[in-house]
Amino acid sequence: MSRDRRTAPSTAKPKGRSAAALTAVAALAAALLTVLGTAPEGAVAADAGNPYAGADLYVNPEWSGPALAGGAPADLAGQGTAVWLDSIGAIEGSGGMGLAEHLDEALEQRASAPSGELVVQIVLYNLPGRDCAALHSNGELAPDEIDRYRYEFVDPIAAIIARPEYADLRVTAVIEPFSLAYLPDHVSPHPGGTPQCDEVLALGSYQEGVAYAVAALADAGVHNYVDAGGHGLLGWSDATPFYDTFGNAARLYATIFDHGAEPGDVQGIAVNTADYSPLEEPYFDADDVVSGVPVAQTFWVDFRGYVDETPFALDFRDRLVAEGFASDLGVIVDTSRNGWGGPDRPTRTSASTDPNIYVNESRIDRRQDQEHRCNQVGAGLGERPQADPIGDPRLHAYVWIKPPGESDGPHADNDGGFGSICAPELGSLPNSPPAGAWFQAQFEQLMVNAWPPL
Repeated sequence: MSRDRRTAPSTAKPKGRSAAALTAVAALAAALLTVLGTAPEGAVAADAGNPYAGADLYVNPEWSGPALAGGAPADLAGQGTAVWLDSIGAIEGSGGMGLAEHLDEALEQRASAPSGELVVQIVLYNLPGRDCAALHSNGELAPDEIDRYRYEFVDPIAAIIARPEYADLRVTAVIEPFSLAYLPDHVSPHPGGTPQCDEVLALGSYQEGVAYAVAALADAGVHNYVDAGGHGLLGWSDATPFYDTFGNAARLYATIFDHGAEPGDVQGIAVNTADYSPLEEPYFDADDVVSGVPVAQTFWVDFRGYVDETPFALDFRDRLVAEGFASDLGVIVDTSRNGWGGPDRPTRTSASTDPNIYVNESRIDRRQDQEHRCNQVGAGLGERPQADPIGDPRLHAYVWIKPPGESDGPHADNDGGFGSICAPELGSLPNSPPAGAWFQAQFEQLMVNAWPPL
Protein backbone atom coordinates (compact mmCIF):
# COMPACT_ATOMS: atom_id res chain seq x y z
CA MET A 1 0.00 0.00 0.00
CA SER A 2 1.34 3.42 -0.93
CA ARG A 3 -0.06 6.89 -0.48
CA ASP A 4 0.95 10.33 -1.65
CA ARG A 5 2.06 12.29 1.36
CA ARG A 6 3.71 15.63 1.99
CA THR A 7 7.39 15.51 2.82
CA ALA A 8 8.33 16.56 6.32
CA PRO A 9 9.82 20.07 6.48
CA SER A 10 13.59 20.19 6.49
CA THR A 11 13.39 21.61 10.01
CA ALA A 12 12.06 18.53 10.99
CA LYS A 13 -11.28 -13.59 31.48
CA PRO A 14 -11.29 -17.31 32.04
CA LYS A 15 -11.17 -17.78 35.81
CA GLY A 16 -8.22 -19.59 37.28
CA ARG A 17 -6.16 -19.17 34.13
CA SER A 18 -2.83 -17.40 34.59
CA ALA A 19 0.06 -17.33 32.12
CA ALA A 20 3.28 -18.84 33.32
CA ALA A 21 6.04 -16.46 34.23
CA LEU A 22 8.57 -15.85 31.50
CA THR A 23 11.96 -17.51 31.99
CA ALA A 24 14.44 -14.78 31.13
CA VAL A 25 18.06 -15.08 30.21
CA ALA A 26 20.68 -13.26 32.24
CA ALA A 27 22.97 -11.22 30.01
CA LEU A 28 25.52 -8.48 30.10
CA ALA A 29 24.14 -5.09 30.99
CA ALA A 30 25.33 -3.70 27.68
CA ALA A 31 23.08 -6.03 25.69
CA LEU A 32 20.28 -7.42 27.84
CA LEU A 33 17.72 -9.37 25.85
CA THR A 34 14.34 -10.81 26.79
CA VAL A 35 13.52 -14.22 25.35
CA LEU A 36 9.94 -14.47 24.13
CA GLY A 37 10.65 -17.93 22.80
CA THR A 38 13.12 -19.42 20.38
CA ALA A 39 11.92 -18.94 16.82
CA PRO A 40 10.79 -22.24 15.33
CA GLU A 41 11.30 -23.15 11.71
CA GLY A 42 8.86 -21.08 9.68
CA ALA A 43 8.46 -18.45 12.40
CA VAL A 44 5.84 -15.79 11.77
CA ALA A 45 7.07 -13.22 9.30
CA ALA A 46 7.27 -9.55 10.25
CA ASP A 47 4.41 -8.63 7.95
CA ALA A 48 1.90 -11.28 8.97
CA GLY A 49 -0.07 -12.40 11.98
CA ASN A 50 1.49 -11.70 15.35
CA PRO A 51 4.70 -9.63 15.08
CA TYR A 52 5.73 -10.67 18.60
CA ALA A 53 5.75 -14.37 17.76
CA GLY A 54 9.16 -16.01 17.52
CA ALA A 55 11.07 -12.84 18.41
CA ASP A 56 13.00 -11.22 21.23
CA LEU A 57 12.30 -7.73 22.51
CA TYR A 58 14.54 -4.70 22.27
CA VAL A 59 15.95 -3.79 25.67
CA ASN A 60 16.16 -0.02 26.05
CA PRO A 61 19.50 0.74 27.74
CA GLU A 62 18.06 4.01 29.04
CA TRP A 63 15.71 1.87 31.14
CA SER A 64 17.80 -1.24 31.84
CA GLY A 65 20.67 0.84 33.25
CA PRO A 66 18.58 2.52 35.97
CA ALA A 67 16.82 -0.79 36.62
CA LEU A 68 20.12 -2.55 37.30
CA ALA A 69 21.32 0.34 39.42
CA GLY A 70 17.99 0.24 41.26
CA GLY A 71 18.49 -3.34 42.38
CA ALA A 72 16.89 -5.36 39.60
CA PRO A 73 18.34 -8.80 38.89
CA ALA A 74 19.79 -9.16 35.41
CA ASP A 75 16.83 -11.06 33.98
CA LEU A 76 14.43 -8.35 35.16
CA ALA A 77 16.61 -5.53 33.83
CA GLY A 78 16.75 -7.49 30.58
CA GLN A 79 13.03 -7.19 29.91
CA GLY A 80 11.94 -5.31 26.82
CA THR A 81 10.22 -1.97 27.39
CA ALA A 82 8.85 0.60 24.98
CA VAL A 83 10.54 3.79 23.82
CA TRP A 84 8.23 6.79 24.28
CA LEU A 85 8.25 9.55 21.67
CA ASP A 86 6.32 12.28 23.45
CA SER A 87 7.55 15.39 21.63
CA ILE A 88 9.07 16.46 18.35
CA GLY A 89 12.42 16.82 20.10
CA ALA A 90 12.28 13.23 21.37
CA ILE A 91 12.75 11.97 17.81
CA GLU A 92 16.31 13.29 17.83
CA GLY A 93 16.82 12.53 21.51
CA SER A 94 16.25 15.68 23.61
CA GLY A 95 19.37 14.92 25.65
CA GLY A 96 18.98 11.13 25.45
CA MET A 97 18.92 8.54 22.71
CA GLY A 98 17.02 9.46 19.58
CA LEU A 99 14.92 7.05 17.55
CA ALA A 100 17.72 6.27 15.09
CA GLU A 101 20.10 5.58 17.98
CA HIS A 102 17.61 3.13 19.46
CA LEU A 103 17.25 1.38 16.12
CA ASP A 104 21.03 1.19 15.72
CA GLU A 105 21.28 -0.37 19.18
CA ALA A 106 18.49 -2.76 18.22
CA LEU A 107 20.49 -3.96 15.23
CA GLU A 108 23.34 -4.85 17.57
CA GLN A 109 20.99 -6.67 19.93
CA ARG A 110 19.38 -8.53 17.04
CA ALA A 111 22.76 -9.92 16.03
CA SER A 112 22.97 -11.82 19.33
CA ALA A 113 19.27 -12.45 19.93
CA PRO A 114 18.53 -16.16 20.51
CA SER A 115 15.64 -16.05 18.05
CA GLY A 116 17.47 -14.02 15.43
CA GLU A 117 14.52 -11.62 15.36
CA LEU A 118 13.92 -8.46 17.38
CA VAL A 119 10.82 -6.37 18.09
CA VAL A 120 11.37 -2.68 18.83
CA GLN A 121 8.41 -1.14 20.64
CA ILE A 122 7.71 2.58 20.36
CA VAL A 123 4.91 4.80 21.64
CA LEU A 124 3.63 7.86 19.81
CA TYR A 125 2.32 10.29 22.41
CA ASN A 126 2.02 13.83 21.06
CA LEU A 127 -1.43 14.42 19.60
CA PRO A 128 -2.65 17.99 19.21
CA GLY A 129 -4.41 18.83 22.46
CA ARG A 130 -2.92 15.76 24.11
CA ASP A 131 -4.56 14.45 27.30
CA CYS A 132 -7.52 16.77 27.13
CA ALA A 133 -9.05 14.97 30.10
CA ALA A 134 -5.96 14.74 32.29
CA LEU A 135 -4.88 18.38 31.82
CA HIS A 136 -1.68 17.88 33.82
CA SER A 137 0.10 16.10 30.97
CA ASN A 138 -0.78 18.35 28.06
CA GLY A 139 1.61 18.07 25.15
CA GLU A 140 3.43 20.66 23.09
CA LEU A 141 0.86 20.93 20.29
CA ALA A 142 -2.32 23.00 20.45
CA PRO A 143 -5.58 21.28 19.45
CA ASP A 144 -5.52 22.88 15.99
CA GLU A 145 -1.88 22.04 15.16
CA ILE A 146 -2.66 18.89 13.21
CA ASP A 147 -0.26 19.82 10.41
CA ARG A 148 2.67 20.07 12.82
CA TYR A 149 1.72 16.65 14.18
CA ARG A 150 1.63 15.17 10.70
CA TYR A 151 4.70 16.71 9.14
CA GLU A 152 7.00 17.51 12.07
CA PHE A 153 6.22 14.48 14.26
CA VAL A 154 4.76 11.49 12.40
CA ASP A 155 6.54 11.86 9.06
CA PRO A 156 10.06 12.10 10.54
CA ILE A 157 9.40 8.99 12.67
CA ALA A 158 8.15 7.06 9.65
CA ALA A 159 11.09 8.23 7.54
CA ILE A 160 13.65 6.99 10.07
CA ILE A 161 12.00 3.58 10.46
CA ALA A 162 11.76 3.18 6.68
CA ARG A 163 15.53 3.48 6.20
CA PRO A 164 16.89 0.36 4.44
CA GLU A 165 19.30 -0.44 7.26
CA TYR A 166 16.38 -1.10 9.61
CA ALA A 167 14.41 -3.36 7.27
CA ASP A 168 15.17 -6.51 9.30
CA LEU A 169 13.80 -5.08 12.54
CA ARG A 170 10.20 -5.60 13.56
CA VAL A 171 8.82 -2.31 14.85
CA THR A 172 5.54 -2.10 16.75
CA ALA A 173 3.93 1.19 17.73
CA VAL A 174 1.35 1.97 20.40
CA ILE A 175 -0.54 4.88 18.91
CA GLU A 176 -1.47 7.72 21.24
CA PRO A 177 -2.41 6.53 24.72
CA PHE A 178 -5.18 8.40 26.53
CA SER A 179 -6.66 9.87 23.35
CA LEU A 180 -9.59 8.27 21.52
CA ALA A 181 -10.42 6.12 24.54
CA TYR A 182 -10.88 9.19 26.74
CA LEU A 183 -13.30 11.09 24.53
CA PRO A 184 -16.55 9.14 25.11
CA ASP A 185 -16.49 9.80 28.86
CA HIS A 186 -14.88 13.24 28.79
CA VAL A 187 -16.95 15.35 26.41
CA SER A 188 -20.18 17.20 27.08
CA PRO A 189 -22.77 16.44 28.35
CA HIS A 190 -21.09 13.75 30.44
CA PRO A 191 -20.12 14.78 33.99
CA GLY A 192 -16.44 14.18 33.24
CA GLY A 193 -16.49 16.43 30.19
CA THR A 194 -13.88 19.15 29.78
CA PRO A 195 -13.80 22.12 27.39
CA GLN A 196 -10.46 20.84 26.09
CA CYS A 197 -11.95 17.47 25.10
CA ASP A 198 -14.96 19.19 23.55
CA GLU A 199 -12.55 21.21 21.43
CA VAL A 200 -10.47 18.30 20.16
CA LEU A 201 -13.63 16.34 19.35
CA ALA A 202 -15.08 19.26 17.41
CA LEU A 203 -11.82 19.75 15.50
CA GLY A 204 -11.35 16.05 14.88
CA SER A 205 -7.78 16.36 16.14
CA TYR A 206 -7.59 12.87 17.62
CA GLN A 207 -9.34 11.05 14.79
CA GLU A 208 -7.28 12.80 12.11
CA GLY A 209 -4.03 12.41 14.04
CA VAL A 210 -4.48 8.71 14.75
CA ALA A 211 -5.58 8.04 11.18
CA TYR A 212 -2.55 9.81 9.76
CA ALA A 213 -0.16 8.10 12.16
CA VAL A 214 -1.32 4.54 11.43
CA ALA A 215 -1.33 5.15 7.67
CA ALA A 216 2.13 6.73 7.57
CA LEU A 217 3.71 4.17 9.88
CA ALA A 218 2.09 1.23 8.08
CA ASP A 219 3.65 2.50 4.87
CA ALA A 220 7.00 2.36 6.72
CA GLY A 221 6.41 -1.27 7.72
CA VAL A 222 5.34 -0.63 11.32
CA HIS A 223 2.84 -2.86 13.14
CA ASN A 224 0.38 -0.41 14.73
CA TYR A 225 -1.60 -0.99 17.92
CA VAL A 226 -4.09 1.80 18.57
CA ASP A 227 -4.44 2.49 22.27
CA ALA A 228 -7.87 1.46 23.56
CA GLY A 229 -7.80 2.50 27.21
CA GLY A 230 -9.12 -0.26 29.41
CA HIS A 231 -12.16 -1.70 31.13
CA GLY A 232 -12.17 0.99 33.81
CA LEU A 233 -12.63 3.62 31.14
CA LEU A 234 -14.79 1.91 28.52
CA GLY A 235 -16.44 -0.87 30.49
CA TRP A 236 -19.97 0.58 30.46
CA SER A 237 -22.36 -0.72 27.82
CA ASP A 238 -25.87 0.14 26.70
CA ALA A 239 -27.09 -2.37 29.29
CA THR A 240 -26.03 -0.02 32.09
CA PRO A 241 -28.04 2.86 33.57
CA PHE A 242 -25.44 5.38 32.44
CA TYR A 243 -24.18 5.40 28.86
CA ASP A 244 -22.58 3.13 26.33
CA THR A 245 -18.90 4.07 26.46
CA PHE A 246 -18.06 0.62 25.06
CA GLY A 247 -20.16 1.07 21.94
CA ASN A 248 -19.57 4.80 21.60
CA ALA A 249 -15.82 4.26 21.67
CA ALA A 250 -15.96 1.46 19.10
CA ARG A 251 -17.93 3.67 16.73
CA LEU A 252 -15.53 6.57 17.33
CA TYR A 253 -12.50 4.37 16.59
CA ALA A 254 -14.04 3.32 13.28
CA THR A 255 -14.15 6.97 12.16
CA ILE A 256 -10.39 6.87 11.53
CA PHE A 257 -11.34 5.14 8.28
CA ASP A 258 -13.13 8.36 7.29
CA HIS A 259 -9.84 10.22 7.70
CA GLY A 260 -7.53 8.25 5.41
CA ALA A 261 -6.69 5.14 7.44
CA GLU A 262 -7.44 1.65 6.18
CA PRO A 263 -8.18 -1.50 8.22
CA GLY A 264 -4.88 -3.04 7.13
CA ASP A 265 -3.00 -0.15 8.76
CA VAL A 266 -3.95 -1.38 12.23
CA GLN A 267 -2.39 -4.57 13.57
CA GLY A 268 -4.32 -4.43 16.82
CA ILE A 269 -5.22 -2.52 19.95
CA ALA A 270 -3.25 -1.87 23.13
CA VAL A 271 -5.00 -1.86 26.49
CA ASN A 272 -4.01 -0.99 30.06
CA THR A 273 -1.18 1.26 28.88
CA ALA A 274 0.50 2.80 31.94
CA ASP A 275 -2.43 1.50 33.99
CA TYR A 276 -2.90 -0.91 36.88
CA SER A 277 -5.89 -3.09 36.01
CA PRO A 278 -5.23 -6.82 36.55
CA LEU A 279 -5.51 -9.30 33.72
CA GLU A 280 -8.09 -11.17 35.73
CA GLU A 281 -9.82 -10.91 39.07
CA PRO A 282 -9.69 -14.56 40.16
CA TYR A 283 -12.12 -14.31 43.08
CA PHE A 284 -15.16 -12.41 41.76
CA ASP A 285 -16.93 -11.40 38.55
CA ALA A 286 -18.91 -8.35 37.45
CA ASP A 287 -22.09 -10.41 37.28
CA ASP A 288 -21.86 -11.87 40.82
CA VAL A 289 -24.89 -11.40 43.08
CA VAL A 290 -24.54 -11.09 46.86
CA SER A 291 -27.58 -11.14 49.14
CA GLY A 292 -29.76 -10.57 46.12
CA VAL A 293 -27.79 -7.46 45.07
CA PRO A 294 -25.69 -7.44 41.87
CA VAL A 295 -22.11 -6.45 42.67
CA ALA A 296 -22.31 -4.22 39.60
CA GLN A 297 -24.06 -1.75 41.89
CA THR A 298 -21.11 -1.46 44.27
CA PHE A 299 -18.88 1.61 44.35
CA TRP A 300 -15.91 -0.28 42.93
CA VAL A 301 -17.64 -1.89 39.96
CA ASP A 302 -19.90 1.13 39.33
CA PHE A 303 -22.14 -0.66 36.82
CA ARG A 304 -19.28 -1.62 34.52
CA GLY A 305 -19.62 -4.91 32.72
CA TYR A 306 -16.01 -5.87 33.49
CA VAL A 307 -13.73 -6.05 36.53
CA ASP A 308 -10.55 -7.17 34.76
CA GLU A 309 -8.67 -6.49 31.56
CA THR A 310 -8.47 -9.63 29.44
CA PRO A 311 -12.22 -10.20 28.94
CA PHE A 312 -12.72 -6.52 28.15
CA ALA A 313 -9.82 -6.42 25.69
CA LEU A 314 -11.01 -9.44 23.72
CA ASP A 315 -14.64 -8.24 23.67
CA PHE A 316 -13.68 -4.73 22.60
CA ARG A 317 -11.44 -6.19 19.92
CA ASP A 318 -14.37 -8.24 18.61
CA ARG A 319 -16.61 -5.16 18.61
CA LEU A 320 -14.03 -3.21 16.60
CA VAL A 321 -13.96 -6.00 14.01
CA ALA A 322 -17.74 -5.69 13.78
CA GLU A 323 -17.27 -1.94 13.20
CA GLY A 324 -14.96 -2.50 10.24
CA PHE A 325 -11.50 -3.28 11.61
CA ALA A 326 -9.57 -6.20 10.11
CA SER A 327 -10.74 -9.67 11.06
CA ASP A 328 -7.27 -10.62 12.30
CA LEU A 329 -7.05 -7.64 14.68
CA GLY A 330 -4.87 -8.48 17.69
CA VAL A 331 -4.48 -7.30 21.28
CA ILE A 332 -1.49 -6.42 23.44
CA VAL A 333 -1.84 -5.77 27.18
CA ASP A 334 0.52 -3.65 29.27
CA THR A 335 1.37 -5.75 32.33
CA SER A 336 4.17 -3.57 33.66
CA ARG A 337 2.36 -2.60 36.88
CA ASN A 338 -0.74 -4.76 37.28
CA GLY A 339 0.54 -7.73 39.28
CA TRP A 340 -0.81 -6.75 42.73
CA GLY A 341 1.16 -9.36 44.64
CA GLY A 342 2.58 -8.93 48.10
CA PRO A 343 1.07 -9.55 51.54
CA ASP A 344 -2.19 -7.69 50.84
CA ARG A 345 -3.18 -9.84 47.87
CA PRO A 346 -6.40 -11.76 48.63
CA THR A 347 -6.23 -15.53 48.42
CA ARG A 348 -9.92 -16.42 48.22
CA THR A 349 -13.41 -15.10 47.60
CA SER A 350 -14.89 -13.10 50.45
CA ALA A 351 -17.58 -14.75 52.56
CA SER A 352 -19.23 -11.42 53.36
CA THR A 353 -22.93 -10.98 52.67
CA ASP A 354 -22.47 -7.25 52.17
CA PRO A 355 -21.87 -6.60 48.43
CA ASN A 356 -19.36 -3.77 48.94
CA ILE A 357 -17.37 -5.70 51.53
CA TYR A 358 -17.55 -8.80 49.34
CA VAL A 359 -15.99 -6.92 46.43
CA ASN A 360 -13.38 -5.10 48.48
CA GLU A 361 -12.22 -8.25 50.24
CA SER A 362 -12.16 -10.28 47.01
CA ARG A 363 -10.46 -7.92 44.56
CA ILE A 364 -6.72 -8.09 44.01
CA ASP A 365 -6.66 -4.55 42.58
CA ARG A 366 -6.03 -2.58 45.77
CA ARG A 367 -6.58 0.94 44.45
CA GLN A 368 -9.11 3.24 46.06
CA ASP A 369 -10.79 3.82 42.71
CA GLN A 370 -10.31 2.53 39.17
CA GLU A 371 -9.81 6.11 37.99
CA HIS A 372 -6.60 6.42 40.03
CA ARG A 373 -3.62 5.88 37.75
CA CYS A 374 -0.65 7.63 39.33
CA ASN A 375 2.20 5.78 41.15
CA GLN A 376 -0.27 3.63 43.04
CA VAL A 377 0.55 2.28 46.49
CA GLY A 378 0.73 -1.53 46.57
CA ALA A 379 1.17 -2.09 42.85
CA GLY A 380 3.53 -4.78 41.57
CA LEU A 381 5.08 -5.97 38.36
CA GLY A 382 2.69 -8.10 36.36
CA GLU A 383 3.25 -10.93 33.89
CA ARG A 384 6.60 -10.69 32.16
CA PRO A 385 6.52 -9.81 28.48
CA GLN A 386 5.68 -12.81 26.34
CA ALA A 387 4.03 -13.62 23.04
CA ASP A 388 0.84 -15.68 22.68
CA PRO A 389 0.39 -15.92 26.46
CA ILE A 390 -2.97 -17.75 26.62
CA GLY A 391 -3.13 -19.61 23.32
CA ASP A 392 -5.83 -17.32 21.92
CA PRO A 393 -4.60 -15.91 18.57
CA ARG A 394 -6.42 -12.65 19.28
CA LEU A 395 -4.11 -11.92 22.24
CA HIS A 396 -0.73 -11.23 20.69
CA ALA A 397 1.37 -10.48 23.77
CA TYR A 398 1.82 -9.22 27.28
CA VAL A 399 4.13 -6.23 27.03
CA TRP A 400 5.73 -3.59 29.23
CA ILE A 401 4.74 -0.38 27.50
CA LYS A 402 5.14 1.82 30.56
CA PRO A 403 8.72 1.20 31.78
CA PRO A 404 8.48 0.11 35.44
CA GLY A 405 10.06 2.65 37.75
CA GLU A 406 9.24 5.69 35.64
CA SER A 407 7.02 8.11 37.54
CA ASP A 408 3.51 8.99 36.41
CA GLY A 409 3.84 12.52 37.74
CA PRO A 410 4.81 14.64 40.77
CA HIS A 411 2.99 14.22 44.06
CA ALA A 412 2.62 17.96 44.68
CA ASP A 413 2.29 21.19 42.74
CA ASN A 414 5.85 22.39 43.11
CA ASP A 415 7.93 21.90 39.97
CA GLY A 416 5.03 21.99 37.52
CA GLY A 417 3.25 19.18 35.72
CA PHE A 418 1.16 18.38 38.78
CA GLY A 419 -2.25 16.80 38.41
CA SER A 420 -4.56 16.27 41.37
CA ILE A 421 -4.86 12.59 40.43
CA CYS A 422 -1.25 12.20 41.64
CA ALA A 423 -1.97 13.50 45.14
CA PRO A 424 -1.06 10.98 47.89
CA GLU A 425 -4.58 11.13 49.34
CA LEU A 426 -5.71 9.38 46.14
CA GLY A 427 -3.45 6.41 46.77
CA SER A 428 -0.26 7.66 45.11
CA LEU A 429 3.17 7.11 46.56
CA PRO A 430 4.50 10.26 48.27
CA ASN A 431 7.54 12.20 47.09
CA SER A 432 7.10 11.17 43.48
CA PRO A 433 9.16 13.03 40.85
CA PRO A 434 7.88 14.51 37.55
CA ALA A 435 6.45 12.20 34.92
CA GLY A 436 9.07 10.05 33.22
CA ALA A 437 11.71 10.56 35.90
CA TRP A 438 13.14 7.54 37.68
CA PHE A 439 11.25 6.79 40.89
CA GLN A 440 13.28 4.37 42.97
CA ALA A 441 10.64 3.90 45.69
CA GLN A 442 8.09 2.90 43.08
CA PHE A 443 10.50 0.48 41.41
CA GLU A 444 11.35 -1.23 44.69
CA GLN A 445 7.64 -1.59 45.49
CA LEU A 446 6.94 -3.06 42.05
CA MET A 447 9.61 -5.72 42.58
CA VAL A 448 8.40 -6.61 46.09
CA ASN A 449 4.78 -6.91 44.95
CA ALA A 450 5.46 -8.64 41.64
CA TRP A 451 2.94 -11.28 40.54
CA PRO A 452 4.07 -13.80 39.50
CA PRO A 453 6.77 -13.21 42.12
CA LEU A 454 10.30 -12.56 40.94
